[in-house]
Amino acid sequence: MRRPAAFAVPLLAVLLAGAAAPQPEVARAADRGPQLAVPPPPMAAHRALYTLTLDNGSNGSTTDVSGANGSMGYEVIDACDGWATHQQLDMSVVNADGQNIHMVSDYSTWEAKDGLSFRFHTRQITDDAVTSQIDGDAKLEAPGGPGTAHYTSPKDTTKPLPTGTLFPMAHTAALIAAARAGKKFIALPLFDGTSEEGAEDSSVVVLNWKPAEPTPYPMLTPLASTRVHLAFFEHTPNSITPDYQVSMRYWENGVADNLRMDFGDFVMNAKLNDLKPQPHHC
Repeated sequence: MRRPAAFAVPLLAVLLAGAAAPQPEVARAADRGPQLAVPPPPMAAHRALYTLTLDNGSNGSTTDVSGANGSMGYEVIDACDGWATHQQLDMSVVNADGQNIHMVSDYSTWEAKDGLSFRFHTRQITDDAVTSQIDGDAKLEAPGGPGTAHYTSPKDTTKPLPTGTLFPMAHTAALIAAARAGKKFIALPLFDGTSEEGAEDSSVVVLNWKPAEPTPYPMLTPLASTRVHLAFFEHTPNSITPDYQVSMRYWENGVADNLRMDFGDFVMNAKLNDLKPQPHHC
């Protein structure tokens, strides 16, 4: 799933855009351990809806935010040779002066199942005015290799991608594979198309690995899950403060719940309130 561009941070879709079939090369890069005897469950094409609420008990500064609420929708479609995703975040924030700011972030991607090519579109609207739009595509030379990102908007430009870069779905597949193998920490370059600056660094802490337990959703009940904390940094040697942080619960099939999104000035919680599987057409 990625981070909402509404706050000048790459879209939440770690956030949820992570529902891709794990590639063998990606899993080895994240794991480095022995191969698992039992293959993981296939990633789920699905549609999820979330309710967003302000986390008033956070330790972060909420001086400038007196209220916030919203919704988020995330959809993953099996597009045969790739995965198509669409994420929309709709949020209203009330500042300390009582002003209500309405923000809508729309994020769509297509990612090849071999993890080598990626297309992206991000559009941010604040109070009915388009404040940001980013479009383009990216390619990797080989699994685990370097690549390039070509932007068509807001301006035509090309950025190099460092060796080891992953696109969003492959990134989440690597995260889940590492958690299943008992890893506690992974660090991977990520390119998700929500920033004009190219790739960023991600630091992932795996908090636990839980066996299956009852849930309101039949597609999740038989599956194990993991709680993770992700921090995203600029891809520069001196970057020590994350641009954005999020924690969430991931099931083995890539569905996420109980998100806690730290935007710096305030923290939002996202709770799954509807989940439906999408048909596999291939």
